[in-house]
Amino acid sequence: QVQLVESGGGLVQAGGSLRLSCAASGSFFSINVMGWYRQAPGNEREFVAAFTRGGSTNYADSVNGRFTISRDNAKNTVYLQMNSLKPDDTAVYYCNADYRYWGQGTLVTVSS
Repeated sequence: QVQLVESGGGLVQAGGSLRLSCAASGSFFSINVMGWYRQAPGNEREFVAAFTRGGSTNYADSVNGRFTISRDNAKNTVYLQMNSLKPDDTAVYYCNADYRYWGQGTLVTVSS
């Protein structure tokens, strides 16, 4: 079992930055893929970024070059550094482990 708790969301102006954190408890070292997803009002949940245990990363086209996912095994935590934020980035951001476990989400609001 893996439990995920996100934090770091908030209100930011367009062009600003935020860093989201996802703290994992349980069998963190057994997790192969950690990812971030987001869901805007009225939209389906969509993929944002992923980090594999082997160290490779993958990003949605919409955030590539602006967002960076990283993983700190010592802290059992995954981060999502979000720069050059746009109003279209407004959503609830969810942490995911192995496409199976989900956190409760953290709201990011980007004002224009």
